[in-house]
Amino acid sequence: MAKAAKTTFRCAECGWTTFKWAGRCGECQAWGTVEESGAPTSTVIAPARVRTPARPITEIDVETAHAIPTGLDELDRVLGGGVVPGGVMLLAGEPGVGKSTLLLEVAALCADSGPVLYVTGEESTGQVRLRAERLGALSPKLYLAAETSVASLVSHVDSVAPGLLIVDSVQTMSSPDVSGVPGGVTQVREVAGALIRLAKERGIATVLVGHVTKDGSIAGPRLLEHLVDVVLQFEGDRHSQLRLLRAVKNRYGPTDEIGCFELSDSGIIGLPDPSGLFLTRRNEPVPGTCVTVTLEGRRPLIAEVQALVATTNMPQPRRATSGLDTARVNMVMAVLERRARVRIANADVYASTVGGVRLGEPSVDLALALAVAGSVRDDPLPKGLVAIGEVGLAGDVRAVSGVQRRLAEAQRLGFTRAIVPVHSEDPVPGIEVIGVDDVGGALRAAFPAQQRSGA
Repeated sequence: MAKAAKTTFRCAECGWTTFKWAGRCGECQAWGTVEESGAPTSTVIAPARVRTPARPITEIDVETAHAIPTGLDELDRVLGGGVVPGGVMLLAGEPGVGKSTLLLEVAALCADSGPVLYVTGEESTGQVRLRAERLGALSPKLYLAAETSVASLVSHVDSVAPGLLIVDSVQTMSSPDVSGVPGGVTQVREVAGALIRLAKERGIATVLVGHVTKDGSIAGPRLLEHLVDVVLQFEGDRHSQLRLLRAVKNRYGPTDEIGCFELSDSGIIGLPDPSGLFLTRRNEPVPGTCVTVTLEGRRPLIAEVQALVATTNMPQPRRATSGLDTARVNMVMAVLERRARVRIANADVYASTVGGVRLGEPSVDLALALAVAGSVRDDPLPKGLVAIGEVGLAGDVRAVSGVQRRLAEAQRLGFTRAIVPVHSEDPVPGIEVIGVDDVGGALRAAFPAQQRSGA
């Protein structure tokens, strides 16, 4: 007797298969996505007629794959020159960060060179028109459609023949060919596949807006990020005007570039030189502040770290951070206490950045250490000083990448002295570079008038 075929189970997000049902996928660790897929079948694929024959790679025409500038310089910087005909871009971000505002301005700029179709599934066309009037993004070649069906979207594409298609958002669209609610795994996968096929077949640059989950990752199946050509993350604190655009994946350009924008009542404005947003304007230095230079992609940014140390009678001192990694702040404070004899064990410590920028790079450690030490000593750092370096658990100051690029940016903005890791002090015209090998040496260089134990 032939054995009965064994049932298999498949993850709806990543395609992982198993012979036993599990509540959690063993590949992508997603919960509730493993479904019964029936018995495995062994099939032989018969040859079919090809639409275009294979050609040597040297004979392929690359003119149709060239990027077309959008007119928004910061976006073009991240994309590697602009949008590519037939390319599909996924833009994700938290609610209210400005995704729709950014794309509406891009649509109006691109409409100057050809028809653009903006399909909204979350708002009415009247609401989008009101926002476009406020932003000054009106154009006779910008077409709006409020649809939630992919079939209706294809009809609009047939009538408009756009060069750029914007779908806001992919989670609100549904396909009549599959079951499930809009935004579900099955629907998102089918809708994304249909839009990608449409873009590739007709050479339409397509932008899909995606929602994010509570932990900041893109909602929907992970397959969505694999299918598209470009994945962009739009970030920013809702209480700050600064917005950062990062390329998580880019088949047509670099993934280490960022775009800086300012969100205002009149729309989104590109910031080619955003360093001034992260500094406090003051005439005299204040204890507990230190300026550093961080690298966001290839771009150096001047940022200010602030620290406030206050004595407390509570048995458990408070540690509060804003814009900094809490784990690294605690580590730097422990190194200061143990290696540099800075007494902060019985004090509340508050650490933050200026301008709402988030600094997660290890090169910020040295600036944070000097800011905390300056607050303990109640002694300000000399004016025009920047600090760059990673602090290790042994109290050593480690080298970081791109020191010369950071120093050149600091010198351009008027800083005259820099404390950097030893062996990184190559001369930079216009700025005095001091190399240190440990936290103690950095404190002596920053506070020459104080004794080493001066906490």
